Amino acid sequence: MTETMLVTGGCGFIGSCFVLQQMHQYPDIHLVNLDMLTYAGNPDNVKEIADDPRYTFVQADVADRPAVEAVFREYHPTLVVHFAAESHVDRSIDGPDVFVRTNVLGTQVLLDVARKQWQEDAYMDTARFLYISTDEVYGDLPIESTAKFTEDSPLHPSSPYSVSKAAGDLMALAYHRTYGMLTLITRSSNNYGPRQYPEKLIPLTIKKALAGEPIPVYGDGLNVRDWLYVEDNCHAIDAVLHHGTPGQVYNVGGDNELSNIDLIHLLLHALAQQTGKPEQDYTKLITFVPDRPGHDRRYALNSCKLSTSLDWTAGSPFMDSLMQSVSWLRGSW
Repeated sequence: MTETMLVTGGCGFIGSCFVLQQMHQYPDIHLVNLDMLTYAGNPDNVKEIADDPRYTFVQADVADRPAVEAVFREYHPTLVVHFAAESHVDRSIDGPDVFVRTNVLGTQVLLDVARKQWQEDAYMDTARFLYISTDEVYGDLPIESTAKFTEDSPLHPSSPYSVSKAAGDLMALAYHRTYGMLTLITRSSNNYGPRQYPEKLIPLTIKKALAGEPIPVYGDGLNVRDWLYVEDNCHAIDAVLHHGTPGQVYNVGGDNELSNIDLIHLLLHALAQQTGKPEQDYTKLITFVPDRPGHDRRYALNSCKLSTSLDWTAGSPFMDSLMQSVSWLRGSW
């Protein structure tokens, strides 16, 4: 029996990885990809399945209620995976309005349209809605700490971006408690891999290095992030979607904590190995710039709940997948 899945933001970085995985893994699925195609959405990210009869693309805004209602009326999805979001912290500092519209209002619109359609179709007991969130909703941890955030850690977001994502989290949980919808949430650490938009740290570093341009590093460069390969994250999302407990949150971490400056040196070392140029040609481009306002110092996630209950692990070797990412990014420019 064919099941219809709606993926929002499926032309973005993580969303496109998930779309490709799903299309390859589930031969009986019909996947509807709803994406507004903003600056970070690229149809080429999913071009290999664009002509598959099991795939449908709809260009629309998740905050446009009539457009979302039309999708639900036509396709009647019983699985929703909500990636669509404004996600760049710097952009949220410069202009928070669009983050509130997309990440808060868009999430509420999607939840409410799904609720009403599933009630009409008598799917409320089986249809599932998975909201894709971020570790940034927890705020930050001290650099010297060894603690990690669990799903029970309080939410303490720092930027307009992370506040808007936390609001989406709470909206999804409210629709579970108030209306009985089978909603779930994943909160992942920093992702890396192919098809990542170049404003993010890893692709930005490679792009700047290849162009011989200054590589900007905020503050002292000691802010720590936990790096997760995008393919591993998408496997976790699939496990939570199909087997997670509704109303629950699942952390997805990579257990690869690195300071920004250490990661940049790793990337430039890998790039030098691949291009044959002296590493110094790249490292001399590192340029420290004034820190971002409210810059979180350290993120770290405890993923034991996901590992023990759904038998998930971040299985991609960090250096191998990082080298593959560098190779892909080199070839994309």
